[in-house]
Amino acid sequence: MELTRAIQERRSIRAFKPDPIPKEKIEEVLKLAHLAPSAINLQPWEFIIVCGEEKERLGRRLMKAYREKQISCSPGNVKPLPKSVAKRGALTLEMMNPFFEEMKVDPNQFINEGSCNFYGAPVAILICLDDSFPKSRLVDIGILLGYFLLVAHEQGLGTCPIGLITAYEEEIKELLNIPENKRVVIGIALGYPDEQSPINRFKSPREELTKMVKWIE
Repeated sequence: MELTRAIQERRSIRAFKPDPIPKEKIEEVLKLAHLAPSAINLQPWEFIIVCGEEKERLGRRLMKAYREKQISCSPGNVKPLPKSVAKRGALTLEMMNPFFEEMKVDPNQFINEGSCNFYGAPVAILICLDDSFPKSRLVDIGILLGYFLLVAHEQGLGTCPIGLITAYEEEIKELLNIPENKRVVIGIALGYPDEQSPINRFKSPREELTKMVKWIE
């Protein structure tokens, strides 16, 4: 698959088949994503791959934490967003509503509980960063994440980046025995897309590029 096609076609998958992914296929995606650039070639990322019964246990633990703490997928902004940005978020949710109605699910419940359970994907991937690194190295994690999502799509796999789980980092570390000096930066749901699910027909729109570009010549 051409890179341009992968970029144009990729979308966040929120319903997965239960089919397991061969370990070799996951390793191939990781090897290619691992080629992402990083400052001074530090390659600061670390992967934790959770599958099988351990993934189910992780999902149950996160669901329990969510029901106890009720921390949801709200932006958590330090100050109000610019109106243009907030409008894009509201429009996206509005466009998703018909799919939720078709599935007969509550949007908030589906998104929050789905995030905690990695939307039923057979594999959960956690990307971690040692706390010795400054916050600027999160840029490297972002670049790596972009590589991972595109490579996975090219390999016929679906993905959904999940940030909500970081609100329950303590529970994740305790369950998976992750050292305290490791930060859980983001999670990824990984599996084969359930093409029959209405929600997987949704692809978020993009703003006109002219509104985001300033040329200085």
